Amino acid sequence: MSISPEKEKDVAQRMARLGISEDDLRETFIRSSGPGGQNVNKTATCVYLVHLPTGLSVKCQQDRSQTVNRLLARRLLLDRIERLKTGRIAAEKARIEKIRRQKRRRSQRAQEKVLELKHRQSERKKLREKVGTEDA
Repeated sequence: MSISPEKEKDVAQRMARLGISEDDLRETFIRSSGPGGQNVNKTATCVYLVHLPTGLSVKCQQDRSQTVNRLLARRLLLDRIERLKTGRIAAEKARIEKIRRQKRRRSQRAQEKVLELKHRQSERKKLREKVGTEDA
């Protein structure tokens, strides 16, 4: 079973975009398990792919064909690396945005609202005072 050149090109473009080269990957082939009959028992169709810089690994045995499993393993690995990189970037952006919000001045309307709430609270507290006893 062969893979279309468009799919191979798509994976190559994603690898280039993420800055991953084939030298960063270690690929080994293992015998698959499960359905597939004699083909699975005789040939090593399971693909085990490791991205050496990050240590992420993927094992793929979805298809009886080794070439299809190679493509699928690369896709899975690229998804994981992408998630890892965008997760870090998103977390850093969120942290910076939180600090920016904390440092930002309140608007005039917001300040007035806060003061109004404080005044109401102080009025409530005044009502809690003990009632004075009159000496007659």
